[in-house]
Amino acid sequence: MSRPDIVLYTANTMNGWKPLIFLHEAEIDYELVNVDFSKKEQHAPDYVKMNPNGKIPTIWDRAEGRAIFESGAILWHLAEKYGRFLSSDPVERSETLQWLFFQVGHIGPMMGQAMFFQRIAKPNGDEVPYAIDRYVNESRRLLEVLDTRLRGRDWLVGDAMSIADIATYPWARSYFWATVDIEGLPDLQAWFDRLDAMPRVQEALQLPEPRPSAFGKGDIDAAAKANAARFKEDK
Repeated sequence: MSRPDIVLYTANTMNGWKPLIFLHEAEIDYELVNVDFSKKEQHAPDYVKMNPNGKIPTIWDRAEGRAIFESGAILWHLAEKYGRFLSSDPVERSETLQWLFFQVGHIGPMMGQAMFFQRIAKPNGDEVPYAIDRYVNESRRLLEVLDTRLRGRDWLVGDAMSIADIATYPWARSYFWATVDIEGLPDLQAWFDRLDAMPRVQEALQLPEPRPSAFGKGDIDAAAKANAARFKEDK
């Protein structure tokens, strides 16, 4: 029996969910490897050979005999490899990559810092109100940009879901974990609703293991304490 081309090394984080959503929505067979942060597997020598930055996700493409790291680059690689979620029309393709980079360069870093200062630094004794206000407010501004972009359209680019939507959704949808208010952003909420209703997208979000707290569900207090303890050394 042949093995799938794609081996995905990932964890249940906003970046980690991106390739999972792609692979599930495209119905592509793959091999899943859960990277255990508690064991610092992302810093293991064999893993760092594939991903010099020691982060997740990473894929190994058996057909090409090489690794690809950085979540945006992984989505781009998968889109090219399988001809999915990236238009061949040059203008639409360019717009898709612009919104992909908007996520990679803005939404991810800003919301990630909002989460860090509130969910890791603060409970571990390093509360920095200026930083919290800075990153929460900037995250809200970026979600407003998305809401404006989505006005009168179902997807960020074109008439169907693209890698820009796939990249942005796990981060924007985790607004609760970043404590960013989405009141008054109806087009963003409608976009969430569309993606929330897609079974394969939601299936992907349960891997490598469920993390309902990111979306304001489940035992949030327990999850927050466990998260702060797990990343205490990173503060």
